[in-house]
Parts: sequence; structure tokens; C-alpha cells
Amino acid sequence: MAKKPTLAKAKKKEEEPTFKWEGTDKRGVRVKGELRGPNQNTIKAELRRQGINPLSVRKKAKPLLNFGDKIVPKDIMLFTRQLCTMLSSGIAVVQALDMVGHSNRKPKVKEMILDIKNEVESGTALSKAFAKHHLYFNDLYCSLVHAGEEAGVLEVLLDKIATYLEKSEALKAKVKKALTYPVIVLIFAFVVTAILLIFVIPTFQELFEGFGAELPALTKFVIELSKVFQEYWYLILGTPVAAVVGFIEARKRSRTFYQWLDRMVLQMPLIGDLVATSANARFARTLSTLFAGGVPLVDAMQSVAGATGNYVYERAVLEMRESVSIGQQLNFAMRQSSLFPDMVVQMIAIGEEAGSLGDMLAKVADFYEAEVDQKVDQLTTMIEPLLMAFLAGVVGTLVIAMYLPIFKLASAV
Repeated sequence: MAKKPTLAKAKKKEEEPTFKWEGTDKRGVRVKGELRGPNQNTIKAELRRQGINPLSVRKKAKPLLNFGDKIVPKDIMLFTRQLCTMLSSGIAVVQALDMVGHSNRKPKVKEMILDIKNEVESGTALSKAFAKHHLYFNDLYCSLVHAGEEAGVLEVLLDKIATYLEKSEALKAKVKKALTYPVIVLIFAFVVTAILLIFVIPTFQELFEGFGAELPALTKFVIELSKVFQEYWYLILGTPVAAVVGFIEARKRSRTFYQWLDRMVLQMPLIGDLVATSANARFARTLSTLFAGGVPLVDAMQSVAGATGNYVYERAVLEMRESVSIGQQLNFAMRQSSLFPDMVVQMIAIGEEAGSLGDMLAKVADFYEAEVDQKVDQLTTMIEPLLMAFLAGVVGTLVIAMYLPIFKLASAV
């Protein structure tokens, strides 16, 4: 009962506005910073108590568009590593959560961590406090934290979770790097082409009208294309944007479309191989982390399925889970799915026979993560000259089309 006023007081403190202050310390040095408090007078009193002469205290304005405040996987990764480090140093869970929460600069992350602290302080298990924020702490995360609490090795399991999240984020970044680069170049090519057709080509068109001569076929085509762009520019520029937004929404809302897309991606040249390698790496890393955390194999595979990042692999892992639950070995179930390379199946078989499945899965994950890194570099190296050639070809064709009549006129003279 004595904790309730403390929790209410802490929550009230978190809701207080932030003030930006400037002043001078006892040495006359100008200093500045931020403090939370109910009003300016309270902030000034606190500053004087700290030996600072306040010169200005003003309420910090809230940004109109606060896109950077969204909680992202990187925030969870950093929070887990910080919490692990503090627990390993012998700091109590509640105190560690309080320190990590108040040191975080993102309001939403700070609010979430302090809410978890309040739950734990009131007697809730840490894993259950995490589960209440299921958008950011998935079943895998909560299962490992629960296992750590039960075995009394919470800091060890948090270290494994932090390492897993760090490797997963690094893997995602590599795949995004390979897929984002060509998209950016194509968007740039489209914008440059649109600018040339809408603003530059009409200038040449006025010049050509004064020649009174027959224009080359390529020049006529470009001029007609320019007229279409000038008349329907809003449709031409808006259609790709609408298509991208529609694609993203369809993938989110339609499970059928999402499943079809994941199948198609695996069949695409170059990219399909990269996605498959990434799925193998995620499968091995996630299962290794859960297995090392003491989670039973059948239970672990439920979380592993969603972590693969592809519907085809997700369905295959769930089917493998059913097979393992009735007594089949993991390597046999993997072989039946026909998705995993022979090397992976053989290494899993050796790990099962030797009783070191967790270690073998970690080695498989290390190998495939390095493989993803190599494939990303290869893909970037291959695509870069092709995209540059495409961009040069599009812009070059427009330039040639505009200068052909001038060359023709010059040769006639």
C-alpha cells in the first residue's frame, strides 16, 4: 500500500513539462540544459540550489511533426543492451530500468521503459511487464526473459537477446541496402527524365519550329512524349506514388497478396537467392538463441517461424514443428521441406547426434550472415554499372534526340 503514492508521484513527475534554461555557475561560466518541473519558479529555485544563477528559463516547445519519436527495433536493441550491462554490474532491476528510462532522449521510449519499471515495482514479473508492450517485445523476447527469471540468469539471457537483436538488425540493414539502392537510382532517373520532358524539351521544340525542315523520327517521338508529360504530368508523377502506397497497403492488409508476394520474391533472379539466404540465417540465429536460453525445441519453433521474414519459410517451419512434436528429428523434418541447403541439414544432423544443437545452429547462423554480407556486396557491384548505364541511356537518348536536328541542319549548310 505504501508504494502507491510513490508510483503516482513518479508518474506525475514524468508528465511535467520540460524547461530549457541558461545561466552562469559559481565560476561565471555560461551553462545551459533542460529540467522537468511544474513551472518556471520551481526550475529557477532548483538551479539556485545547484549553485547556478538562472538567466533565462523557458518552456520547451513540442515539435509539430515528431516523426523521430517512433519506437523502432533499434531502440529495443539499445535498451536491452543497456539493461543487460546494468544487471551484470549488480544493479537491481527496478533501479536499472529507472536509470535507463530517464537517460533515454526519446519521449515514447522513455515513457514505455518507466511504465515497465512501475509494473515491476508493483510486483509484476519483468517478462509479463514486457508482454504488455507486445508491439515492441515479441513472444521470442518475452519467452527468453521468462526463462532467465525462472533460472535466475536474467542478465545472461538478456545478453543473448541483445546479441540476437544486434545481429538481426545488422542482417536487415544489409538486405535493405541491397534492395534500396536500385530503387533510389530508378526514382532519380524518373525525376530527371520528367524534368527534361516537361521543362527542357519544350524550349528545343520552339527552336525546331523555326527550322521549317523535317525532323528525325526520334526527335518527333520525344517531342510527342514531352507533350504527353506536359498535359498529364500530375497523372504520370502521381501514378507511381499511388502504386507504391497501394502496394504497401495491400501487403499489410491482404494476407493473400502478402503470401503471393513472398513466393514471387523467392523466384526472382539474384534477389530471391539473397532473401533465401537471409531467411536461413534468421532461422538458425533465432533457433540458436531460444535453444541456448533453455526454451524447448517445439515451443521455440513457433517463434522461429515468424522470425524468418518470409511466408514460405514460415509455413515450412510450422510444418517442421508438427513433425518434431511427434518424434521426428529436426534434420529429417528440414530435409522434407526442401527449402534448406544440404550443408545446413548435415550440420544440424551432426549437432543433434553430438548433443550440441545450439552451438551448431550458431555456427550455421554465422556462416549465412557472412554469406548475406557477401551477396549484398556482389549484388551492389553487379547492379551499380547496370543502373548507371540505364540512367545514361535514358538521358543520353533525350539529349541525342534534341541535337539530331541541329546536326542535320549544320550538315545541310
